Amino acid sequence: SQVYSLIEVNQEVYNFLATAAAKYGVGFWKPGSGIIHQIILENYAYPGVMLIGTDSHTPNGGGLGAICIGVGGADAVDVMAGIPWELKCPKVIGVRLTGTLSGWTSPKDVILKVAGILTVKGGTGAIVEYHGPGVDSISCTGMATICNMGAEIGATTSVFPYNHRMKTYLEKTGRGEISSVADQFKDDLVPDEGCEYDQVIEINLSELKPHINGPFTPDLAHPVSEIGAIAKKSGWPLEVKVGLIGSCTNSSYEDMGRAASLAKQALDKGLKCKAQFTVTPGSEQIRATIERDGYAKILSDVGGIVLANACGPCIGQWDRKDVKKGEKNTIVTSFNRNFTARNDANPATHAFVTSPEIVTALALAGTLNFNPETDYLTAPNGEKFKLEPPSGDELPSRDFDPGQDTYQHPPAESSSVNVDVNPSSNRLQLLEPFDKWHGKDLEDMRVLIKVKGKCTTDHISAAGPWLKFRGHLDNISNNLLIGAVNIENDAVNKVKNQLTGEYGGVPDVARHYKANGVNWVVVGDENYGEGSSREHAALEPRHLGGRAIIVKSFARIHETNLKKQGLLPLTFADPQDYDKIRPDDKISITGLKSFAPGKTLTAVIKHSDGSQQSISLNHTFNDTQIEWFKAGSALNRMKELQ
Repeated sequence: SQVYSLIEVNQEVYNFLATAAAKYGVGFWKPGSGIIHQIILENYAYPGVMLIGTDSHTPNGGGLGAICIGVGGADAVDVMAGIPWELKCPKVIGVRLTGTLSGWTSPKDVILKVAGILTVKGGTGAIVEYHGPGVDSISCTGMATICNMGAEIGATTSVFPYNHRMKTYLEKTGRGEISSVADQFKDDLVPDEGCEYDQVIEINLSELKPHINGPFTPDLAHPVSEIGAIAKKSGWPLEVKVGLIGSCTNSSYEDMGRAASLAKQALDKGLKCKAQFTVTPGSEQIRATIERDGYAKILSDVGGIVLANACGPCIGQWDRKDVKKGEKNTIVTSFNRNFTARNDANPATHAFVTSPEIVTALALAGTLNFNPETDYLTAPNGEKFKLEPPSGDELPSRDFDPGQDTYQHPPAESSSVNVDVNPSSNRLQLLEPFDKWHGKDLEDMRVLIKVKGKCTTDHISAAGPWLKFRGHLDNISNNLLIGAVNIENDAVNKVKNQLTGEYGGVPDVARHYKANGVNWVVVGDENYGEGSSREHAALEPRHLGGRAIIVKSFARIHETNLKKQGLLPLTFADPQDYDKIRPDDKISITGLKSFAPGKTLTAVIKHSDGSQQSISLNHTFNDTQIEWFKAGSALNRMKELQ
């Protein structure tokens, strides 16, 4: 009943999507289908294909030997319109795997280890290519898990070489013909003999131990055996309030089976989870299959709640009621991201990322201070017992159960279809073209906010309850930068309005500047815009009067998204110049009349005491992207070229 009520609540959005798909002759996966990355793996990805998708976890398809790259929505629009998609040629980081996965160690531990080595920006501008004899000990869906979370190291994408695990998965998902063709070209789907990498990381899977990463960042890596002591020393809450398994990263049949094997051991001893426990199937096919094969019942009996086939708590779509906002607590998930407030909008929640197996074990124990390899649980009768290592079939022996048919095929004739948008809707709003560049330098812009430290797309455009406004730019713009820390006062969503002298929320001040004809800039730190490829994080500043984002460095997708919307993503030629900008400065960007690839721009900083400084700003615009800026956006430029 809850699922149907959600469909009713969101009906106007689904009607819009269904009619838009039909209008332009493409298929539509209806609500309940699952997470798109799982849909891609189960239906579309194959060895050697190259595809782009509008989410940072599109690289999930690398588990099938595909080159799948996350991009902004405007990039996808270009491709659908027949315009070439461009990418600066990436470097290649090789991860050589030796040994064999066994026991409590899972594919998730590979990427958790790599994230600890490379950090959240160590893969920026690079494709990560896994290779070596250890690859064959990882299932196809396990490889997808590793590639999926490659987004957390900033990688352009990640990929595995074609092998028999991929072949079996293709056959089990009804694509045996593709696997036969892949067999014919298998020599082209593996690393070339003697190939060289820009960097090589060696991981012995036989020695790799279970990991848990966090809190607040996915690259803070810890062995599970040490997390209890580290948490005590760091003052992190030891009690695990909630364990959450599933998501696009870890909801395969194998994942669910291994988690269920642990749950069954606990149930046999009369033990249920001490923490709350949730299960998020990644697709309708997975949901139906784990229900048929009894996994769902076991996970439910141990205390779990099976949620909808959707992103759910991973992106904050979760009605959490066990703690109040601001209450310090710990959750463990098998998701991919754990940035501040991402999962539940509570900045005090300490979220840790690990494998579904470790999540299940920690949910049973109810504490971070539990190492399932060595520690004992206590049954209700007082008996001490140790969990046996998890086990689970890679793929279902009876094939997958497709579940409900949730696919809308393209219509035979679409000219009579009307795209359904209600003009009075507060959730859907047709985009109005942004204004063109006026042909002059940008003079005396205000600093809306000088951001301190990490600023992900979750900080720029929060998810959770805000996602209902994804189709309404003006409404969703009310979350602009409400999660970013203001360097002036270390506060969140509190900036000084330089026109009134009063403090207000970031979007409120931005709207006031816009209403008064005042352009503004954002000043930021390193790796600005890491995280989800959330196009709204670029649409919102443009909509509210922003003209430039000036930072030490950008995450790849966000930088491109900003260019697409006619904004200027610029980086300090000298990163120390970040310190020269004060919150009450006026900034002019000069040199725009001769704007050209590789040519620096100048920022003239005018301080309130009457003094001023000039600094150099770098950019990565090419000729085509400069045309986007001049036209006001990439969409405006496309219209000019029609």
